[in-house]
Amino acid sequence: MIEIDMTMPIQIANILLLIVIMNIVLYRPVRKILEERQKKIASLNKDVETFDRNARLRLEDFDQKIKEARNKAKAEFDGLRSTAQASGAEIVGKIRKEVEAAKAEQLKEIESQFAAAQKELQGQVESFAGDMASKVLGRAV
Repeated sequence: MIEIDMTMPIQIANILLLIVIMNIVLYRPVRKILEERQKKIASLNKDVETFDRNARLRLEDFDQKIKEARNKAKAEFDGLRSTAQASGAEIVGKIRKEVEAAKAEQLKEIESQFAAAQKELQGQVESFAGDMASKVLGRAV
């Protein structure tokens, strides 16, 4: 059974004294270290959020610049293509005109040769007819 005597208040004082000493020696430094650690973690989290936000902003800026560069390149490409098509159409038109002119010239030359050959053969038709008739009849006509 518990006997209450003079040692009990001494033990209570001893426990209180140990609580104060342990608070000063052990608990305060540990709490201080935990507080500093918590502040450091909060600071690092804040830095991480800042870096993450900056990374997202830079990525968005990069995407925007890429999109602008693509649009600019597409516009330049379309402009150059239309210029090339117009130039190509102009060149093809010139070539067609030259070909048509050469074709017309060659047709005239062929027609003139045909007319000359026709006149020459027309003049020889009677002599050919006479020769054929004499060969068919077997006698001179």
